[in-house]
Amino acid sequence: MRGGSPVMRHAFSPETLHPDLWRGHQFGRHAEHGLPSGFAALDAQLPGGGWPRRSLTELLLPHPGIGEIRFLSHCLRATQRSGRPVMLFDPPAALSGWALAQLGLEVEQLLIVVTRAGPAQIEEMRVAARETDETRTRARLWALEQALKSGHVGAVLAWLPPRLRTECLRRLQLAAHAHDGVAFVLREMAAAQHPSAAPLRLALRPGGADVLALRVLKRRGPPLEASLQLALPPVLCRSARQRVHAGAAQMPMLHAATFVNLA
Repeated sequence: MRGGSPVMRHAFSPETLHPDLWRGHQFGRHAEHGLPSGFAALDAQLPGGGWPRRSLTELLLPHPGIGEIRFLSHCLRATQRSGRPVMLFDPPAALSGWALAQLGLEVEQLLIVVTRAGPAQIEEMRVAARETDETRTRARLWALEQALKSGHVGAVLAWLPPRLRTECLRRLQLAAHAHDGVAFVLREMAAAQHPSAAPLRLALRPGGADVLALRVLKRRGPPLEASLQLALPPVLCRSARQRVHAGAAQMPMLHAATFVNLA
């Protein structure tokens, strides 16, 4: 029997069978709304109307420090205000507590996790334990995986090692299913040439002073050809610059929790 009534056709449409199925012109359905990004133009392009929970969001950067924390500050701030902790996992450089406070983050409540060893420590480990790069990478990813599975973190922002294997992302995505919050992984731009288990992939580039150019590489929905230009919070507001020049600024101390000997 061809055709059938509209009611019957709707009953057997893909999107009614499972939340992970959708038509090519539609956004994938989510059981819960996403966490607002702080950018209305971006939220309009994200399935669920914001950052997805219980899955990875992959951000690809040409290099760290292009404004990625400012880009995510609205989400991280909202997570803290809901009473849940924010974890920054393996940031590539020392963080300015004072600058983070200017973004509205409660610096003393941030959990900074550092699993990378310094050059001297790496050399000692190579000589004493014959530890390989692959072993250290597995240990770092294991720590991140446990953090996602723990259920104690509201938001995770993790800088991943370069040239990561596809199966490693798959394990993190599976772990993210148990994470009732948002999880961002930051990777090198060259990773765009390789498949990823992350349901949402965005490429970020500097777009000018306090502007970020964003391109959607992958989402649960139709392709988006045009890039978005997003205005970031300024690095320093006028009052902040005045306090710096007056010498009154105090930088909060950031205490790092360090995982060691994880292999």
